[in-house]
Amino acid sequence: MKVLAIESSCDETAVAIVDSDKKIFSHLIKSQIDIHQQYGGVIPELSARAHLEVIDHLILQALSQAELKFSDIDAFAGTSGPGLIGGLIVGMTSAKTLSAIYKKPFLAINHLQGHALAIRLEQQVDFPFLVLLVSGGHCQILLCYGVNDFYKIGETIDDALGETFDKVAQMLGLPYPGGPEIEKLALLSTQRKFPLPRPLIDQKNHDHQFNFSFSGLKTAVRRTIEKITNEEFSHFTSAQKISLSDKSDLCASFQRTISEIICNRIENVLNNCQELNKVNRSSLKLVITGGVASNKFIFNNLKDLSIKHNFKILIPQKELCTDNALMIAWAGIEKLKINSTDPLTFKPRAKWPLSELSF
Repeated sequence: MKVLAIESSCDETAVAIVDSDKKIFSHLIKSQIDIHQQYGGVIPELSARAHLEVIDHLILQALSQAELKFSDIDAFAGTSGPGLIGGLIVGMTSAKTLSAIYKKPFLAINHLQGHALAIRLEQQVDFPFLVLLVSGGHCQILLCYGVNDFYKIGETIDDALGETFDKVAQMLGLPYPGGPEIEKLALLSTQRKFPLPRPLIDQKNHDHQFNFSFSGLKTAVRRTIEKITNEEFSHFTSAQKISLSDKSDLCASFQRTISEIICNRIENVLNNCQELNKVNRSSLKLVITGGVASNKFIFNNLKDLSIKHNFKILIPQKELCTDNALMIAWAGIEKLKINSTDPLTFKPRAKWPLSELSF
């Protein structure tokens, strides 16, 4: 079975063709970083317009690269949520149109589902397994029982982790996307010079023992910058008044604080989550996915935690961690295998919890 998939939920337009034997025929990504970089984040209207300008070309190019025709495709998949509604409409409508024309199944793929199942494109990972999803728009801890069967253990109650990295980077005058830039600067520091709060952990809030909160951490970084510059924060001038040494120390402090928060949440899940009593703890696996999963410092700290608690940690290759169409195509394959297809009347959803997937 061959699936052509389209991903357009945020600022990457991607098309991939994958088959049920895990053969990758083609994979193309058109990034919008150059469009959004000047704004320090994604502008939804510009994103949707950029998707529309390139989607047809990418689909045809993917088929050409794969040396296939539309008639060779067994199903068409499109990211249908969650995400920016304008971009979702562009990609999903394209997939629907092809399904209607060639009378092939349409597969509405949940973006988070794609991230969670991506590891199974690379290697055999049996259900159930834990998922730590950390990306630009999402931050969740999940227990994956099956292709359409997810149990949400914890999530961010305010900002996503990737967004937090981007906003902190913007405060420091670093380019978008901010995650890789903060990680680079943090390597220049040998100390944790600036103490930062760990929201929800420092408060010892039992109701949120599995959840994340990052908005207060962003505020703390801003206040730290004000102390360093001895003036009220300004996006236009503050970053220019911070030395490279202070920037690197602040990046290191921020990154270490984030790592402590994540490790604490995972440790709480391992020690206190009753849902884990339903699974075999001796063969427990934690899959880390999403763009932030490529941060080596955070990964190494989670690796230490896995040794302490005797569980296996898995991470897809970087190409599968960031937004891509390979994971959407593979999720489509997984759905086809269990005869889970979707009607052409399916509507895109800016918010689409994994708990609302159809079995």
